[in-house]
Amino acid sequence: MSLTTHLEDGFFMAIGIIIILQVIVIVSSAISTRFRRRRRAVSLGRLHLPEILVKENRVQIYTYGMTLYEAMLEDIQAAKQSICIESFIWKGDRIGSAFKQAVCKKAREGVDVYVIFDSFANMVVPAEFKRFPHNVHLLQYKAWRRLWDVFDPRRLARDHRKLLVIDQQIGYVGGYNIGDLYGAKWRDTHVRIKGEAAKNLYSSFVDFWNTHASTDQHIEKETASLFPYIRLYANDATRLMFPIRSMYIEAIDLAKDRILLTTPYFIPDRYVLNSLIRAATRGVDVRLMVPLQSNHLLADWLAHTYFTECLRKGVRIFLYQGAMIHAKTATIDGTWSTVGTANLDRLSLLGNFELNIEFLNPEVAEQMDIVFVSDLQHCKELHLEEWVQRSILHKLGELVLSPLWPFL
Repeated sequence: MSLTTHLEDGFFMAIGIIIILQVIVIVSSAISTRFRRRRRAVSLGRLHLPEILVKENRVQIYTYGMTLYEAMLEDIQAAKQSICIESFIWKGDRIGSAFKQAVCKKAREGVDVYVIFDSFANMVVPAEFKRFPHNVHLLQYKAWRRLWDVFDPRRLARDHRKLLVIDQQIGYVGGYNIGDLYGAKWRDTHVRIKGEAAKNLYSSFVDFWNTHASTDQHIEKETASLFPYIRLYANDATRLMFPIRSMYIEAIDLAKDRILLTTPYFIPDRYVLNSLIRAATRGVDVRLMVPLQSNHLLADWLAHTYFTECLRKGVRIFLYQGAMIHAKTATIDGTWSTVGTANLDRLSLLGNFELNIEFLNPEVAEQMDIVFVSDLQHCKELHLEEWVQRSILHKLGELVLSPLWPFL
């Protein structure tokens, strides 16, 4: 047997061992995640923030899901012309049923109702619940429609957006999916905009609908407006355009004083990570908030591979305890902030359909700072000294799973 054959056999054996180890860690993670969900205590801060006027647009920030759902249902019930609702996950539980009943009722009253949800993300939702009456326009987004779509990077994206637009005048966007769990037990952030800026959210909904729905179902689109203080960024996997990532990098690179970031899954690409590290090394107070334990333990393991470098370079890390924090927000220097659907991971920044609102307004930034400080009450700061002392098994698990970063 030749040396080349021996090398090939050794290579494939090493690959096989790595895959087996990855499967073991992933299965163990799945079991551990189910166990952790049973034990998790809930500790949610419920802030009641005043409405803000931004260039004749009224902006309201929500940090508790049940309060948000009440406002959304109230606006749905008051709709006169159109309801456009898009949700990555729409559970068939009490809250999900309340939303379904509300939009179906408005459709019977003659309001134009358009519904979008991601098919893959809602696979476990009962099929009966996902059926709507014929007077509701429905789009179940499917990334893969043909077998060969798996080879098209544009077809790997999920519709991760969470959007509601009423009468083109009221728009909601943020991290909340629709369901009992998210409303009562998860910490997330959503924003409501009432005014002309909501038309840009409507325009984004129409763009997505017209791209993925059949031609006979297309919606007539009105021209959106450009607002200097409220800007919409939409990742479009169909065109391989991901402006949310560029928005983050540009804002981080311009930071002079402080950067407050909250994300449920921290798996950044090297450019985003380098921007954060550069900011910390030039003296910016960079604070990153992530869950102590998220709903995806595999994502936690991969996030941990970045912690050592971040901590060594001065990025402060805060671990949210007692509940799953799912907010995707940032505020910088008391002037810039963003709320949206994009996580700081590769799928959100370079893959999925996502939607973020950027605010250039000190009052919005001040409220976002208040939210971050409030969340700190439920956090413990992770220090480098304790982090480097974590177990050998923990470090080994991170090493084994690190090749999976392109898929999360």
